[in-house]
Amino acid sequence: MRVWIYFHKAPIRVLLISKRRRLVQIKRSMLKVKVALAQEKVETREMLSIYKRYTKRQASAEEMRIANQQFIDVLKGLGLGVFAVLPFSPITIPIMIKVGRMVGVEILPSSFIEQKKNEK
Repeated sequence: MRVWIYFHKAPIRVLLISKRRRLVQIKRSMLKVKVALAQEKVETREMLSIYKRYTKRQASAEEMRIANQQFIDVLKGLGLGVFAVLPFSPITIPIMIKVGRMVGVEILPSSFIEQKKNEK
C-alpha cells in the first residue's frame, strides 16, 4: 500500500508530458548544433575565398589572419570528428572539453563557443 502513496494520480499523463519535454529539449539542442554548423560552413567558404585571393596576391594581412583563425577552427572540428567515431564518444567528448577548459585549451570551434555566450 505504501507504493500507492508515492504513485502519482495520473501516471500516464505525467509520462507523456515528460516524454514530450525531453523531445523538445532534444530538438532545441539539435537546432543549436545546426545553426553552429551553418555558421561554420559560411566561415569556411569565406576562408577558402580568402586563400584563393591570397594566391593571386589580393588578400590583406587582416583577411589572412581571419582565414588562418578559421583554418584552426576547421582543424579543431576534425580533431573532434576523430573522437566521434570511437566507442563511448558521448562520454569521452564532454570529458575532453571539460578537461581542456580546465587546462586552458579550447577544443570546440568558435561558432560553438559564441553559441554558448549568446545563451548566457
